[in-house]
Amino acid sequence: MTTDKSLSLLNPVERVLPIATSPRVQIETHGCKLNMADSQRMAREFVSAGYAIVRDGETPDVFVLDSCTVTHVADRKARQALSKARRSFPEALIVATGCMVQRDEIGVDRLESVDLVITNRQKHDLTKTVTDRLGVSLTPCAEGALLSNSGTLLGRSRASLKIQEGCDQVCAYCIVPRVRGREVSVPDNTLVRQVERLVDQGVREVVLTGTQLGSYGFDLANVDLESMLRRILNETRIERLRVSSLQPKELSDGLLDIWSEEGKHRLCEHFHIPLQSGSDVVLAKMRRKYTSGEFLKAVDRVRTALPNATITGDVIAGFPGETEEDHKSSLDVVGRTGFADLHVFPYSKRPGTSAVYFEDHVDFDIKSRRAAEIRDLARGLSKTVRESTIGEIRTVLWENDNPTIGLTDTYLRVRRIPGAMDIFPDGFENTIESVRITGLEGKTLLGEPI
Repeated sequence: MTTDKSLSLLNPVERVLPIATSPRVQIETHGCKLNMADSQRMAREFVSAGYAIVRDGETPDVFVLDSCTVTHVADRKARQALSKARRSFPEALIVATGCMVQRDEIGVDRLESVDLVITNRQKHDLTKTVTDRLGVSLTPCAEGALLSNSGTLLGRSRASLKIQEGCDQVCAYCIVPRVRGREVSVPDNTLVRQVERLVDQGVREVVLTGTQLGSYGFDLANVDLESMLRRILNETRIERLRVSSLQPKELSDGLLDIWSEEGKHRLCEHFHIPLQSGSDVVLAKMRRKYTSGEFLKAVDRVRTALPNATITGDVIAGFPGETEEDHKSSLDVVGRTGFADLHVFPYSKRPGTSAVYFEDHVDFDIKSRRAAEIRDLARGLSKTVRESTIGEIRTVLWENDNPTIGLTDTYLRVRRIPGAMDIFPDGFENTIESVRITGLEGKTLLGEPI
C-alpha cells in the first residue's frame, strides 16, 4: 500500500506546498538502466499530466528518488540523497520509490526526510498518487504529446525502454528477484509502437533494458529476443539501438548475426556481459549458469563477429568462501577479456538472499584489497582500449544537457573538439556526428568533426 506520511502518526504535520500553475518535478535516479527507463517513463507521464521537469537553478515542488538497493552502499546513497533533498527543498513533496523501497518499505517510511513512499509495484500510478497528494488540478498535455526540449529524457539524448522485468534465476547474492519479481516480457507490438513514438519525439538512440534481456519472450507466443530486435530494426526509424546487458550463454551466433544484418550501423557494438567471478568454484556457489571458460568463449564469439566491439562487465570481490586462488582466477579472466569498463563491487550482504547465511564470509579488509586490485587492472585495460581508438573515425551522439560530450556506439565517452570543417558551429546537441579520435584526457576521448 502506498504510504502517505501526511496521514501517518510518524509525521502528523502535513506540509503545505506552494504549487504554481505547472508544478515542477525533479527526478533523481540511482542504479541500473532499468531504473533509468522507469524514471524516464515517469518524467514523460509527469509532463503529459501537466507538470514541468525542473531546469538548472529551479526549485522543485516534487522531488522523486528512484532508488537502488543492490548493495549496502546503494542504500546509504539513497538515504543521503533523500536527506539532502529535504534540506535543499524544505517545502517540496519528497517521494521515495524504487528498489530500496520495495525491499524495506517500512524502514524508508520511518525516514523523516520522506513524505510519500511508493514501491516498484506501485510505480505505474506514481503520477496520479502525487497529484492526489498535492490536491492540484492540472491541464494535461494534449494527446500526451511532448515537446522535444521538454526535458523528459532527464537531460539525456538516449531513451531507456524496458522490454522485460524480473528475474527467475535467484543468484545467491542478488536481491533483484525480491524487489523486481518474476520475469515478465513486454509484448513486441507494444515495443515497436513505443520506439516509433520515441523517434517522433526526437530520440536518436533507444537503450533496451531489463533484468534478464536474454530470456525476453519466454512468456509470449512465438517471440524471442532475436525476433523482437529484427522487428524494431525493420519496422521503426530508430537510428541507434543498444542492448544493455546479456548473459554469456545468450550470445549465440544467431543473435550476433543481427548486428551485421538488419542492425548494421544501427545496433550498437557494445556488450555488457556480467562476469561476477573468474573462479568456477565461486560461480557455482553464486548459482551463476556458466563457467569462466564459457564466459571467455562468449567474449571470443563477440570479438570474432564484431572486431571493433567493446565489452563491459561486473565483478564481485570477496564473495563468501572466495580464496586468494579464486581471486587470482578473477584477475586472470578480467585481463584476458580486456574490458573497456568494469564495475567492481566488494560483496555486500543483502537480507533475503541465501549468501547471507553462508558461514565463510571474507574479512572486510581482504574484500577491499581484492576489489582495489581488480579496479587497478581494469583501469589499465580501459586506458588501452581507449588509446587503441586514436586516429580512428567513430560516430558520436552528442548529449542534450552537455552537447560537447557524447558517446560512441561502442559506449566510449568523447569530448567534441571543433574542427576546421565544422558543420555544426552551434546547436549540435542530440545529433549523431562522425569524428576523428585525436587524443585521450583521463577516460574521455577527444573527437574532431570530419
